[in-house]
Amino acid sequence: MDDRINRRDVLKLTGGAASLAAFGTVPAKVQAAAPMQGVLRPEIYRFKLGAFEVTNILDGIVQRPPYPTFAGNLPAAMVEELAKANGVPGNNYEQTYVNTIVNTGRELVLFDTGNGRGRNPTVGRLTELMDKAGYKPEQIDVVVITHGHPDHIGGLMTGDKPTFANARTVFGEAEFDFWRKGENVREARKANREQFMKVAVPLGDKATFVKTESEVAPGIRSVPSFGHSPGHMAYHVESNGQRLLIWGDVANHYIFAVQRPDWPGSFDDNPDAAVASRKRVLEMAATEQLAVTGYHMPFPALGFIEKSGTSYRWVPATYQFNL
Repeated sequence: MDDRINRRDVLKLTGGAASLAAFGTVPAKVQAAAPMQGVLRPEIYRFKLGAFEVTNILDGIVQRPPYPTFAGNLPAAMVEELAKANGVPGNNYEQTYVNTIVNTGRELVLFDTGNGRGRNPTVGRLTELMDKAGYKPEQIDVVVITHGHPDHIGGLMTGDKPTFANARTVFGEAEFDFWRKGENVREARKANREQFMKVAVPLGDKATFVKTESEVAPGIRSVPSFGHSPGHMAYHVESNGQRLLIWGDVANHYIFAVQRPDWPGSFDDNPDAAVASRKRVLEMAATEQLAVTGYHMPFPALGFIEKSGTSYRWVPATYQFNL
């Protein structure tokens, strides 16, 4: 048998010119590797709620260790174990900041104003992304502040002027009074109080204040949920029988705060009251099968709460609001 292989034999055995490239007869085309592009996150999500349109906008993200932010009075291993059980790292988590705009057909209502520029390079994108979503700051009719923490009021002012110049501002009365008076502000919130005096108090003369359950716009009413801050408010939105709970910071993480609502959070100004409000709101959302959007839930921050034994679970929405 002749061990020599000629060109015609190779073509027969291997199927043609593509294989010849392997023998060096036909030059192979060299393709440069595509460059890495980095993480690309969704930033805008708009959905229908009855006759309303709701738009969620990602003001930004930060990454930080979950402990001792959550359950700081318990062993760190408990936080790590819960994270592992849910398939996320135990040493790092992603904190999202999600603003909500409700178009009622008569008014554009913005919930919270984001971090504002300069607080962190990865946050403060609300107005930039509003433009991509089709909204201008001057179109906002009502700005509703769930509470006075920096990531919710940081965008109230641009320089020394209101960012949303044509909007009336809605505050919880207890919340506004707490920061304005400045009594019993814990050390960790002293800078927060100074910021509130600078960006929120100047708007007080023309603001609307809510005490308990009050309508702030047709179809939108406040739901007291004190604890995370002294006068924290959630908001219930309803149109044509469809309902949405905008819960602000009732729960600050979809695992640690939802599955373990009795775990205190370092962000909570009144931990005992925060735990009580968290349990009450979670039970309400689960029992009444409310859709929920939360300021720190994974984007697009829209989902439901279901009972899980004696606790709860966050269930992300899928396509039900797109139909």
